[in-house]
Amino acid sequence: MNCLSVERLGKRYGPRQLFKDISFGLEKGQKTAIVARNGTGKSTLLKCIAGLETPDEGKVTFNKGLRIGYLDQNVVMTATHSLVDEMLDQDDPVTNAIRAYEHAVERHLGDEELHRAVDQMTELNAWDHEARVKRLLFQFNLRDLEQPVNTLSGGQQKRVAMAKVLINMPDVLILDEPTNHLDMQMIEQLEEELSAPGVTLLLVTHDRHFLDNVCDEILEMEFGQFTRFTGNYSYYVEKKAALDEVRDATQQHLKGLMKSELEWVRKMPRARGTKSKSRLDKFETIKSLATRDFSRDQVSIDVKTERLGGKVIEARNLTKSFGDPSVPETYKPIVSHWSYSLKAGDRIGIVGPNGIGKSTFLDLLTEKVKPDAGTVSVGSTVILGIFGQQGLEIKEDKRIIEVVRDIADVIPLSKGKTLTASALLERFLFDKEQQYQYVSTLSGGEKRRLYLCTVLMKNPNVLVLDEPTNDLDIPTLNALEDFLTELDICLLVVSHDRFFMDKICTKLLVFEGEGKIKEWVGSYTELREMQKAREAQAQRNKSAETEAKKVEAPVTKTAVTGTKGAKKKMSFGERNELKRLDAEIPALEKKKEELLLALAKGGTDHHKIMELSLELEKVIASLDKQSERWLELTEKAEQEGAG
Repeated sequence: MNCLSVERLGKRYGPRQLFKDISFGLEKGQKTAIVARNGTGKSTLLKCIAGLETPDEGKVTFNKGLRIGYLDQNVVMTATHSLVDEMLDQDDPVTNAIRAYEHAVERHLGDEELHRAVDQMTELNAWDHEARVKRLLFQFNLRDLEQPVNTLSGGQQKRVAMAKVLINMPDVLILDEPTNHLDMQMIEQLEEELSAPGVTLLLVTHDRHFLDNVCDEILEMEFGQFTRFTGNYSYYVEKKAALDEVRDATQQHLKGLMKSELEWVRKMPRARGTKSKSRLDKFETIKSLATRDFSRDQVSIDVKTERLGGKVIEARNLTKSFGDPSVPETYKPIVSHWSYSLKAGDRIGIVGPNGIGKSTFLDLLTEKVKPDAGTVSVGSTVILGIFGQQGLEIKEDKRIIEVVRDIADVIPLSKGKTLTASALLERFLFDKEQQYQYVSTLSGGEKRRLYLCTVLMKNPNVLVLDEPTNDLDIPTLNALEDFLTELDICLLVVSHDRFFMDKICTKLLVFEGEGKIKEWVGSYTELREMQKAREAQAQRNKSAETEAKKVEAPVTKTAVTGTKGAKKKMSFGERNELKRLDAEIPALEKKKEELLLALAKGGTDHHKIMELSLELEKVIASLDKQSERWLELTEKAEQEGAG
């Protein structure tokens, strides 16, 4: 079923044509990514499709009745209301009831208000929706429902926005850079959520692993054309390389034809008949095709690095925390009694969950923040280049060329060469015309590229990068990776981009929580495989313990006989499990009704009401799980009976 049709869409900003004649469709369950350079209008295109901006031409058509969920590239929440108010900001009876109930519980309001909220929840049958809201919040590690949203970190705000999009189960998801500011665990959970067969998805992302794992179609915007590749990112890279070869060969052939036709045009007599006119028209067609410009401007990065001495950055017994240790809920250790010596040539990645203190850790090592105990010593030959997560902090009404000239008019390069500010900007794909435009005209990715330019032009020999891949397009990422790989420089980088980290880092510092940091020699992918293997083993051990307690009678092994492809019979243990579920599910249903009744009746103890609510949540989750298993076993029993 076709969910979305985009027909000849076009958009212009002043003299700048962002895109034109964009046409494509989206089928139910299809997962499509748009790939293009920064500044080509990817985010604007998504906003036009989502109905947040009006295109200059063309139209967007969704099937009637479809619900659309949109996630913006830049999530900034400045409001002082609570997380639960942000999540439940719709004005409908069920949402209002859930919001009132959550406030009553979290703020310990009076018994009368709490009873009224519980009655309203029960009357509107809102408990299942409330459980879904909490499941999403817990899944995205958002626990404090009363925390003001303006106090959340960038990563937390992004997670709130993502959970808010998913909460109403939209038919079509339109996501702009959904992995920005998310840690690896969150990215993997999001991959799992979006990979479900029924999810219809249109997104823009620079995360190449995410593209590989989630998307089944790539739409490329290049040279004013929209090219469709049916496959994931790896397929796109392979097919695009083949298409480029064919196109280049075709261009060479057309140039040869144009040359021979040009000789005929020059020799052709002045008197032109019908055939001559036809051939002249053919020449003009060949000429227009042969002279098309398919050259790609590439980001060219070249800096002069000063010699780095033996001592780079040395930490001894480094300790830093926030909050009061006597109040556990406020206490947050960042690093505890940690010693390390960063050496010339080190390429170290720093990984761990959001909010664990990685950015603060970088500030400690670069002496922006003082430790509680211990020391940090930076070598005398170190020239730091710091690419912060917050991005470029300059006035929007400043011209691009002025941003660079404020640092230097002439930039020294390697091998004694120099470069003017204007020439340097051209290497970072800001042409002479664009250099005199204001910073406010740049896209998010272009601002990050300009920021990278200002950091590297200072010729650092120790580079500190905090989430450098956010908002950068894939060609710029490739150029940055090649530059960092070849450059003799010391590197500290915080990133959740697996592709980027695997390519440039030789070792990792892994934040494990409670101030513990361990070194891992190997790639980010290898680390995640090891962590997931441990998690899976722990889950298997837990499941085995649970099953051992459940099964009262011993389970005997039965040899599997029959020809290959024969249906497997139910085991003795599975038959017992089905009997047990037949008894447990009605009991859980009864327990659910009792809890709902208890909540409806209320009482004088609001702590008891909260306990009942949490217990109800657990019962609903258990009932869902047990019912799903019962369906599996029942289907197997029916197949066995039919055989």
